[in-house]
Amino acid sequence: MTASRTIDLEIGETEFSFNLTAQDVTKYFNAMTPNNKVAPAHNLLTGTVKQEQKAALKELLANPLMTMQIAGALIEEYGPDVEVTVKKRSPTPND
Repeated sequence: MTASRTIDLEIGETEFSFNLTAQDVTKYFNAMTPNNKVAPAHNLLTGTVKQEQKAALKELLANPLMTMQIAGALIEEYGPDVEVTVKKRSPTPND
């Protein structure tokens, strides 16, 4: 999936438009480590928001919790709607 997808998020009273690709999301996940989560989220958001909205978004990203919440909403919206069910195997007797 290399096609881009535009996602609009309303944050407070302001609407922001993000243009995401599979490469953006992959880069975000690959950059996350146990000790580094906010910086990749910040980079994802500032790298995919419309250029003219970047300054207004950066003001909101001063709070790391806001950064994570916005990135989470963006990633959740980007993901496809698919139902995944884990099948349980029945125990087999040992011979």
